[in-house]
Order: sequence, then C-alpha cells, then structure tokens
Amino acid sequence: MGAMTASLPGPAPDSPALRASHAERDAVIERLQDAAVEGRIDFAELDVRVERALGAKEQAELALLVADLPPVAGAEPGEPVVLNGGMAGIVRKGAWTVPASLTVNAGMGGAVLDFTRVTTRLPEVEIRVKAKMGGVVVVVPEGWAVDTDRMDPDMGGVRDRTAEGRRAPGTPLIRLVGSAGMGGVVVRHPSLRERRKLRRELES
Repeated sequence: MGAMTASLPGPAPDSPALRASHAERDAVIERLQDAAVEGRIDFAELDVRVERALGAKEQAELALLVADLPPVAGAEPGEPVVLNGGMAGIVRKGAWTVPASLTVNAGMGGAVLDFTRVTTRLPEVEIRVKAKMGGVVVVVPEGWAVDTDRMDPDMGGVRDRTAEGRRAPGTPLIRLVGSAGMGGVVVRHPSLRERRKLRRELES
C-alpha cells in the first residue's frame, strides 16, 4: 500500500473547528497501529499518519487520518459498576477505568463523574442515573458525545451544557438514562480553571 494521499474524505465545511486533546491523539495513534497490524496500512504509511496525528491541532485533522478505517470492534466492556453517593457524596475522577454500564445512586451527597483524564476504546457507555436529592454532575472532554434523551427530568431537571458538534474519533457516546430526581443532572465540559489544572498536570 502506498503513502496516504489527499483522497481521504475531509470534514464538512460547516463543522466546528474543535481543538484536539492529548487523549484523542493517543486514541487515533492506537487505532493506526492496530490498522498496521491488521494489514490495512503498511508501516511506511503508519509513520506518516502517526506524525500527522502528533502534530494535529484540530479534531477534524484526526478524523481525516482514520476516515478510511473501520471502527474498532470488540472492546472489553468490563464488569458493571454501581456508585453510591450516600450522605457524603462520591467523586470519580482521574485515570479511572470506565465500564460499559455504570449505575449512579446519588443519594443525599450527590455524585461527580469526571471523564477528562479517561482513555477508553468502548464505543458507548451507559450511565443509569438515580439522582434523588444530591444530583449528578458529568464532566466530559470537548468532542465527546452525550445523549440525555432517555433521562426523566423529574423535579431537578437535566441541563446539558456540552457543545453540539462532530463526535471526535476514538471517543465513546455517553448515554444517560434514568431520573434526575430532586437534585438534577448537569452535563458539562471542564471549566477554564479545570482545563488549566489539567494542562499543568500533563506538563509536569
């Protein structure tokens, strides 16, 4: 197989120019390495694509590099996880292992699920929400897709503050189902302060 050419499909003209993250670059590079092992691209082409992935500034550039490859199949779903907020609440953040199925009982203290340091090859993650009094906050990186259509807003409501746009390559669909209860559910991207903190951690 020859080197990559300009024949790969490009992004839609009206798609937002979202910036690429370290995790998204890593996911694309891993997919390219798998494709080389599978014989879909040769190793010379792998080198070219990996170099471009490392230098990619936008998600559209990364999407172009894997546009002619089939999606990854067979990612391990892991055991379902149940998180109970109880009276004190619960926070899951950092580089934690994400299962395909996750149940959150927010209780009185609430729950925070922070996916900004997560790398997963799962195509979809279902979060079953029982917000009750404490509420649930879900923080996802830019480019991740979130579906709240199956959430019952109840009294607390569901507020999805993530920007609509193209789902970045190598990222899962986060599907929320259940009830927002009294505390409600908020889905958002990291705040400016959180992004600065994450950048310092990655550079240290």
